[in-house]
Amino acid sequence: MSKSNATLLQELSDAVVEMEEDRAVAAAHALIDAGVDAALGIEQGLADGMERAGKLFEEEEYFIPELLLCSDAMYAGLEILKPHLKKTTAKKAKVVIGVIKGDTHDIGKNIVKIMLETAGYELIDLGRDVPPADFVSEAVAKEAQIIAVGTLMTTTMSGMEEIIRLLTQKKNRDKFQVLVGGGPISQAFADSIGADAYAVNAADAVRKVRALLSESELPEASIC
Repeated sequence: MSKSNATLLQELSDAVVEMEEDRAVAAAHALIDAGVDAALGIEQGLADGMERAGKLFEEEEYFIPELLLCSDAMYAGLEILKPHLKKTTAKKAKVVIGVIKGDTHDIGKNIVKIMLETAGYELIDLGRDVPPADFVSEAVAKEAQIIAVGTLMTTTMSGMEEIIRLLTQKKNRDKFQVLVGGGPISQAFADSIGADAYAVNAADAVRKVRALLSESELPEASIC
């Protein structure tokens, strides 16, 4: 990669971290004009910026409002780069994502969704206040590999365990990886309900999804 291209990618990443939409748009246009692969711009520019923002969130230098502004800048750049992506027949891994029934707080879920989309996964967003059975039925119907469930409320945590129970009941437990997260969730809770992974935040969710997919070749799901 030429030094000038590396500079352009850094500029795009910086625009995301510094929450500057217009700057992200200008940097994305500059990348295209310079002949840089749009996919490279997304991976090493936009996604890199969101990953840096996620680390700042982990270090409590950024909070949810700052992450949302970063995602606005990321999406502004993404709109410029997307039309220039080369068509591919490669199949993307699918993630069914949502907030469990009884909880309508979805800011964290939306940030995780953005981070995973930027990382190249196909997201099926069920929204918020989602019954456990809907996670299972959609994962089967869409042939997903990952079920990602979040909550900010202790009163709704049992719904995550219900998803695991339903997957087992329908003989589909070994066909999906279940990732849980949210304010009251911990690794100990994830272990206690038999979830496959726990993510402490959006950046960690990306790392955990990558790890889960690299660890397993999941069999075809049953629709019974």
